Amino acid sequence: MAREKNNSKTMNMIVVFFLIIALVTSIFAIYEISLLSSIENLIRYIVMGVLALLDIFFILKTRKYIKGRYNKRSKRPKKKLFITILFIYSIICGAVGGVIFVIYDQISGINKEYVTYTSDLLVMSKNEANDIKDIKDMTIGILSDKKSPEGYIIPKEIIDENKLEDNNEIKKYDDYTSMLVDMYANELDGMFVSDHYVSMFSGITGYENISTDTKVIISKDKKMKKAATSKFETASSGKNIKEPFTILLMGIDSTDEVLTKNAIANGDTLILITFNPKTLNATMLSIPRDSYVPISCWSGNPENKITHAAAYGNDCMINTIQDYLDVNIDYYAKINFKGLVKLVDAVGGVEVDVPKTLCTDDSSRGGEVCIKAGRQVLNGEQALVFARNRKQLANGDFGRAEHQQEIIMALINKMKTIKDVSMFMDILNTVSNSLDTNLTTKQILSFYNIAKDIIKKGLSSEDADLVNIQQLFLDGTGQMIYDERARMVLWDYVPNKSSRNDVVQAMKENLELEKHENITEFHFSINKPYEKKVIGQGPYRSGFSYTLLPSFIGLSEAQARATASRYGISVNFTGGDGYVIAQSQPANKRLDLMSKTLTLTLGGNTKKEEVKEEDDDKDKEKEEETTTDDKSQSGESSGGQNQGNEGGNSQNEGNQGGENNSGEQVNP
Repeated sequence: MAREKNNSKTMNMIVVFFLIIALVTSIFAIYEISLLSSIENLIRYIVMGVLALLDIFFILKTRKYIKGRYNKRSKRPKKKLFITILFIYSIICGAVGGVIFVIYDQISGINKEYVTYTSDLLVMSKNEANDIKDIKDMTIGILSDKKSPEGYIIPKEIIDENKLEDNNEIKKYDDYTSMLVDMYANELDGMFVSDHYVSMFSGITGYENISTDTKVIISKDKKMKKAATSKFETASSGKNIKEPFTILLMGIDSTDEVLTKNAIANGDTLILITFNPKTLNATMLSIPRDSYVPISCWSGNPENKITHAAAYGNDCMINTIQDYLDVNIDYYAKINFKGLVKLVDAVGGVEVDVPKTLCTDDSSRGGEVCIKAGRQVLNGEQALVFARNRKQLANGDFGRAEHQQEIIMALINKMKTIKDVSMFMDILNTVSNSLDTNLTTKQILSFYNIAKDIIKKGLSSEDADLVNIQQLFLDGTGQMIYDERARMVLWDYVPNKSSRNDVVQAMKENLELEKHENITEFHFSINKPYEKKVIGQGPYRSGFSYTLLPSFIGLSEAQARATASRYGISVNFTGGDGYVIAQSQPANKRLDLMSKTLTLTLGGNTKKEEVKEEDDDKDKEKEEETTTDDKSQSGESSGGQNQGNEGGNSQNEGNQGGENNSGEQVNP
């Protein structure tokens, strides 16, 4: 009898043990399922209810077994079966909870809560200082924006830790470019700047060799909450993605596998998308990196290349685009080169039509990758070549923008091929590591319902596009404009106002902010192939360009007066006789940004024609050098390609487009 009693107690203890495990795993599964808000709510509630009822049943059953008579051997097989059921139940609950835990953790990782920022103290290479202790009796530049982690917050800590204010002058600037210009001109001894300074400045003419022209004295990292330095990190928390929304895609020129450090969007990839989840319609606009628009975070909001806003963080870039295009940006997403490669590989490649043989560096900058012309399926590295290359394309940056949109559309359509869990997990892992966004986890999960509608549409027709995407184009004119901060003439892309208005109208219609006007008439010719209209591409009767100050160098006094009169400028002359040798305001400066009185210095013996011949010879030499350089660097990376835009473009494209004051369109 005693033995039977002991065996029964042991069996009861085993039952209780497995019941506890079952309850713990069940509660774990219920909790994880509850996190998947907005995903199949009815099914979720039913599953959670069933698990809760099973838990109650198992508790009552265990209670019955424990209170039962210990001497009934007939109950032992039932208890063993019950233990087996509890064991299987625990495994199922644990597996369900574990899978959801991994997926939820990956999704949560897409929005990086913390980011590591790095600031460098930079001096010229010829500076005798090699250590922070050598920084004495110097003038050091720092950003005046107290919210900038790399321009002010971290530099202020370095200054305080090393007591730099005791023996040095700290000078505040509104922007990095002015600081750099002063440092190169020996008017500033050092400057605090983001450790991305090479990619930020190497594309500007005169600073191509900044990596060797300068040296870093001290560098400091600081891990910070994104929300502490940016309002856009939490701006999306109240947005319901069931309503039309906007998202800004920004490309990151980084070879890192994971976006944990602050990643500055280099401006080469800026794509603004509007999406209407009700109609599954989207608009997609690639914003040219040289677009000449007001920069929101600079004092007075002066016009400049939009790519220059990238150095000042997400808020500056997003505010600049919002202000210019008059639409609110709900979300942003930044992805690096490695992420694009892995994402394309995860979906099994993308099919695109390659116009010609293209070559660029691979994602690790370790070698060259080439793709041949023709329609084909590209793997990750090949897709990166297609999306990054611009130097070998006839229309340069505009061709690259079209290719980037093609890759995005190909990826969207390829999503309907996802048929197994492993492919889904590969995609999720890639996105989690290589993408950063301000979307909350709940909002990301809400995309499930949109994705379900898209996939249903795709399954209804094998050839159907999952999303109806309307491509937009920002038309404009190329001009050589004097940059006040860089203190040199740079090539800029001045958007056409009519094109901008058409683009904004299309986006607002898709966002249901403006009423859509349906087309009631349609004309076509059977002899002419139909081409889909690209909104913003025109044709427009005229373009828009700024009236720029001409060069008076080499003109006689009479010629200078006549030229000034045509431009509505008053001139004062100083010096002796002869031809103009200097002017108080630089050539190519916008007339609307200068006083209408210009001082010209006379005294030269050289006529305008002779000066022009000398300049033409110099331009020819520069063009030959640029051409040779382009050939030798045809596979250079996006960071190096910036040189082509601000260096090569300011010479090649600027000389081709010229100074356009007539208002006629120039095809850059």
